[in-house]
Amino acid sequence: MSASAPPSQTVACALVTGAGGGLGREVAGQLAARGGSVGVVDINRAGAEETVALCREAGGDAFALVEDLTRDGAPEAAVTAAVDRWGRLDVLVNNAGFGGIEPFLAMTAALWNKTLALNATALALATAAAGRVMQKQRHGRIINVTSPASRMALPNYTAYAASKAAVDAITRAAAVALAPFGVLVNSVAPGMMDTEMQRITEAELARLDGRNDLQAFLDERTRRVPLGRRVEPAEVAAGIVWLALDASGYITAERLNLSGGLDKD
Repeated sequence: MSASAPPSQTVACALVTGAGGGLGREVAGQLAARGGSVGVVDINRAGAEETVALCREAGGDAFALVEDLTRDGAPEAAVTAAVDRWGRLDVLVNNAGFGGIEPFLAMTAALWNKTLALNATALALATAAAGRVMQKQRHGRIINVTSPASRMALPNYTAYAASKAAVDAITRAAAVALAPFGVLVNSVAPGMMDTEMQRITEAELARLDGRNDLQAFLDERTRRVPLGRRVEPAEVAAGIVWLALDASGYITAERLNLSGGLDKD
């Protein structure tokens, strides 16, 4: 058995951030359906508790941790809570994220600080905290959610794009740091996905562009995807779960693009 795989006699114990809805909820549900135990981390209590209920209905153990991951010590506390409950941590999915629209020439420190605090700093600290646990275990898998935005010029979405470029850098660095201990660190880059954050973002982009017909604007954006459609959260979640449970123990420092060809360069 590969050192990067959880012990075969037990189910995987996973922590999923931003799991109170959208992609994070899908990931948590799919892990639970595979028999996994899931720690559901979200700032929204109602959303987190609803995800926990869905996980339990799917057959997995689950608990909610209501936390603002930008608070000092919060990423480490989330990892500690999972280890205290199960005695170990096999999988960390860093999915929590924030994105705000702001023209490049009118950017503010407030938006940059809020975006980077969650998307980069909290993710890095959670990765390091989980990495210390997994280092001792000699196994574990960490999956970070990045974005095609990290490789694109987006003058109205620069803070978000920069934060996801940071995720790519953190993923590579963590993969190298943890490789000697059999711990795998990879990322997934979803394409256009109809989550709440995506809908809010595109509505604001349309407004800045002076577009009154939102559906026409969305249709134009969708046509940029080579496969001609948007990705479903369940499809992206399946890729994350594959990396968490099924992928070869020789895959690390990689980026899995689930963008329909949007991230083709």
